[in-house]
Parts: sequence; structure tokens; C-alpha cells
Amino acid sequence: MQRLTATMNRLLWLCRLLVVMSGVLITAQANADISEMSQAASALAGKSFGDKEAAIAFIATAESSEQVTVSNIQLLEGLLNKQVVYDKKARSVWYLAEPPLAKGSELTNILSGDTVTVEKKRQYRAVTINNSIRSQIKTVMATAALSSADAETRQTAARRMIGELDASLLPAIVSIRDDESDTVTKKYLSTAISVYSVTEGSEATQTMEAKQTMEAITFLSSVGLPEAFDALQAARAKVQSDDVETITALDKAIAEYEQSQRVVNAAQTLYFGLSLGSVLVLAGIGLAITFGVMGVINMAHGELIMIGAYTTYVLQQLFPAQTGMALLLSIPCAFVVSGLVGMAIERSVIRHLYGRPLETLLATFGISLILQQAVRSIFSPLNRSVSTPDFMSGMIEVTPMLELTASRMYIMVFCLMVFFALLFILKRTPLGLQVRAVSQNRAMARAMGVRSEWVDMATFGLGSGIAGVAGVALSQLTNVGPNMGQAYIIDSFMVVVFGGVGNLWGTLAAGLSLGVFNKVLEPWAGAVLAKILVLVFIILFIQKRPKGLFPQRGRMAEDN
Repeated sequence: MQRLTATMNRLLWLCRLLVVMSGVLITAQANADISEMSQAASALAGKSFGDKEAAIAFIATAESSEQVTVSNIQLLEGLLNKQVVYDKKARSVWYLAEPPLAKGSELTNILSGDTVTVEKKRQYRAVTINNSIRSQIKTVMATAALSSADAETRQTAARRMIGELDASLLPAIVSIRDDESDTVTKKYLSTAISVYSVTEGSEATQTMEAKQTMEAITFLSSVGLPEAFDALQAARAKVQSDDVETITALDKAIAEYEQSQRVVNAAQTLYFGLSLGSVLVLAGIGLAITFGVMGVINMAHGELIMIGAYTTYVLQQLFPAQTGMALLLSIPCAFVVSGLVGMAIERSVIRHLYGRPLETLLATFGISLILQQAVRSIFSPLNRSVSTPDFMSGMIEVTPMLELTASRMYIMVFCLMVFFALLFILKRTPLGLQVRAVSQNRAMARAMGVRSEWVDMATFGLGSGIAGVAGVALSQLTNVGPNMGQAYIIDSFMVVVFGGVGNLWGTLAAGLSLGVFNKVLEPWAGAVLAKILVLVFIILFIQKRPKGLFPQRGRMAEDN
């Protein structure tokens, strides 16, 4: 009996050993080495989740150009979104670009690239995956982008991870963060880890030390990202009422973020105000010259701006593939074209009306209507769009909370360049000397041999050319149309009168201050009411100080 029992025990152990060995063999077969995309496709169409894990591991490391017509990232995302299907009979694997699967859907074979139209929906079935495979795909996708040699790609992928972390991804992301050398990418990864820590509520805080939780909250309060603020608010809504320490830390972090946001909003308002002021300076600086030297109220100044903008449009049509070069070429071209038009206006009309400001106002108003109609006849009444070059596109990130529009920054710099170039002409050139002599005392200048008629023509041409250059800048902010000049003529006169007629520094100060003043009023008064308030302010200011911020000296002062 004992021998029989011993024999039975041996047989039982032998059966167990066979079962274990068969399990090992099955597992080894399920996780067979996959070295080609065709094997990976067969595994995806199969039933073994082990084979699918091996297939995904191969897809993650394979080159996108190797046999497969759908990119690896598309395949992995498609598995998560049920966009990878297989033919039940042929066992071929297809990619569905526009889910859900339905009759008439277009499918692309991941190996051959052939496309078919679904006639029978039940012929195809989505590749099934389990939670383990989902975690594997998420980890692969995250680590693939974060392992790129390009720092910008890593930064984009790291920021995308904020709010997307789960328990399966956390160890891999922590390891990548610790090995990352780029500070921006490292900051985004740390933010993602901290957001996961505080948004998981009590479940997360129970598994972490209290010190680590406080460090995550403190980090989010200082990182300056909108996602961090959302995470702090979400954590505050979920925290238990008896957790006083966490509540206090969250309230403090939220308050610090809101204070930083107020500072950022003030900085953005100042930036937009200065950019608007730069536009006003560009639009008014040419008028300040002609009005200050010649005393001419030029109502066609806005149309000279429009001509400069249309010059930019024409050059971009001539060089459609070189928008940056076209924009740079348009600066001297717009100056010449608008300057020649201004000189023609001065020689044909204005020189006969000196000393009669009302007549010059009416005459130039008529010229403005003629120029508008001419543009309508040549370019049609429709607005035209001018493309922004790549180097002027996008945003400039000062801090994670403060991003500035690049095009406006370029316009501010351009405004200062035009201003100082014009200042150099007026202060350091023979033309500038004669212009200042005529503006201060025309009779004395003529007695000294200065040809005032030539100076008037050159001055009017210079002011008109500056107006054309302003049109180049405005073409980057708004559409180009026949009526675009009318939107800036009143603002130009306000800048000139407020700053002091004929004074360039006054024009600069007036334009920038009015731009900032307008943007400060807009949030609570609205755009229209803000303009009205600015106009009322200027009227009251002129009543108190008729000669503006920086009054002109010489002939204009004596005439007043």
C-alpha cells in the first residue's frame, strides 16, 4: 500500500511538471521573436495577448519606412482608438483613418498600402487589446517622443504628458525626468509628475509621504503653467476637510498663482499697449513732419499708408514663395512709391495752397477719395491678405505664463528703427538742417539761400515715404483694403496734436502713451468707449496745454 501511494505521488509530481513545462512552452511560443512587420501583423490579428505585446514591442522599435505604409505612431494610436482592424477570413490587418467602422469606410492595408471600401461591416473586427497592452502602448508612445534627439520634440511631448500620466507610466516618466538634460523638458516632466501627485486626491497622498505632497504643491504654485493651476484647483475640490495642512498649502499655492497671473496680465496689457502705440507712432510720424514744417493738414495721409500696404501686397504676389524677402524689399519700395506720390501731390496741388489751411484740408480730402477709387479700380474693392513670414510668426515665451506675439515685437523694433533713422536724417544731414531752418523761421532761411520750395517738396516726400513704410508694418496686422487708411488718419492727428506739432520725440511719447492708455481702458470700457475716452482726454488736455506735450519752437510757435 505504501509503494502504491509512493507511485501515485511520483505520477502526480510528473503530471505537475508536464503542466509547468507545457505552460513554459506555450508562453515561449506566445512571446515568439517577431522580427518583421508581417509577423507583427499576424500577431495583431491573432488571439494571443502575449504575441500582441511582442508585436507592439517590435512596432515601437522598427523604422517607420520598413514595409509599413502607416506610421508606427499611427498604428499605436489606432490600437488605442480601435482604428486597427483585421479581416476575419484573410487575417490581414487594416488601418481605419476615420472611425467608426461602417459600410463605405476606407481601409488601408498596413503592409501593402492597398485601400479597400468596406462592403460588409461584419467582415472586419477591431484588434482587441487588454489593459496591460494599453499601458504598454502609452508607455511606448511617451518614451518614444521623449527619447528624440530634437529638444523641441521632447519639450512638446513632455508638455503633452501633463494631466495624462497614470500609475503605469509614472515610473518610466520619473526615470526619463532624472536623465533629462534639457531644463525645459525636465520642468514639464516634473510638472506632469506633480500634477499626477496632487490630482489623484486621497489615493495619491496615502501612497506618498506628506513632505513629497507639499513639495509637489509648492512646485505647481511656482511653475506658472495653466495646467498646474487647474490641477491645484481640482485637488482643492477633492481634498478632505480634515486635512488642514494640505488645504492650507493648496490655498496658498492658488493665491500665489493668481497673484502671478495678475502681474502677467498687467505685463500683457503694457505689451499690447506699446505695440498699438508703435503702430500709432508709425502712422503719425510722417504727418508730424509735413504738418510741423509746412503747416499742411494732409487728409490724404491715410491713403499714403494704404499705398505702402498695397506695395507690400504686390511684392508678395511677385515672390509668392519668398514672403520674408518680399517683406524686406517692400520697405524701400513702399518708401519710394509713397514718397513719389506725396511729392506729386505737393507739386501739383499743395504748393498753390500754402497759407490757406482750410483749402489744403479740403483739397487733400478730395485727393484721398481719388486715391481710394484708383485702388478700387486697380485691385478691386475686396480686402487683400498679406502673408506673415515664418520668422515673424508664433509666440515668444518670456515665462510659462507670459507669451508675447512675435509679429508685434518686430513692429515695435521696426518703429524704433524708423524713428531713429528719421531723427538721424533731421539732425545729421544737410536736408535735416534745411528742414529745421525752414520750420523755425522760413523767411530767415530763404534769406540765407535755402530754397524753401525744394525743402517743402522733399519734406512732403519724406513724410509720405514714412507713411508708406508704416503701411508695410500695418499689412502684418490687418487686411489691406482701400479704406484701411481712414482707420488711422484720426489717430495720426491725435498723436501729432497731443505730442506737439512737428516734434518727433513728442510724437513718440504721445503715440506710446495713447496706445497704453487705450489698452488699459479696453478691458472695462470696451474698444469703442475706450477710443471715445481717449479723444475726450486729448480735448481736455489741449484745452489746458494747446501746444501739446513738447511744443514746437520757431515759426509755428510764433504763428500760434
